[in-house]
Amino acid sequence: MQAFTKITALAALLDRVDVDTDAIIPKQFLKKIERTGFGVHLFHDWRYLDDDGTQPNPDFILNASRYQGAQILVTRDNFGCGSSREHAPWALLEYGFQAIVAPSFADIFYNNCFKNGILPVKLEIDQVQMLFEEIESNEGCQLTVDLEQQQVTTPQGNNFTFAVDAFARDRLLKGLDDIGWTLQFEKNIVQFENQYQNTAPWMTIQ
Repeated sequence: MQAFTKITALAALLDRVDVDTDAIIPKQFLKKIERTGFGVHLFHDWRYLDDDGTQPNPDFILNASRYQGAQILVTRDNFGCGSSREHAPWALLEYGFQAIVAPSFADIFYNNCFKNGILPVKLEIDQVQMLFEEIESNEGCQLTVDLEQQQVTTPQGNNFTFAVDAFARDRLLKGLDDIGWTLQFEKNIVQFENQYQNTAPWMTIQ
């Protein structure tokens, strides 16, 4: 998993509350067993006018030319609600989003973001509104999201501090997913397994 420390990038707006994971990555695209190939289907039912994904919907905000290449998504309350599908952060990350700023997130989605290399940032509702207003008024607006300092900074000088769980922060800064974090203790695990085989050989599968 790629580490996240700090990013300065184009920010895009999604002015919707209660965006659920079926909207983020619809169920018909969950047949793949690998973790790639989902970015093209992100927000499929909103991005496209057809089932094949060949006719972009000109009314969907993320299809606007001003937001192409955005790596930071600013949105509203309860982002990522619905089912617990991990494909949602996979799709967002593969599309290009590395950080998502919102007043609140669904718990499972929030945790899945950290485990897959996306930084979800919780700010107060009025702070998010200030971001919306500044981004809307300034095409090409870039935000700086700094995990080390736990701050979001805007071109106009607004600076918002966010809280984050220390364990989740440390893992994301180091680029460690669940497997990567566990492998830090590989020597201890091997030592335990060897000791266990010596003390309980009847439990060892040959």
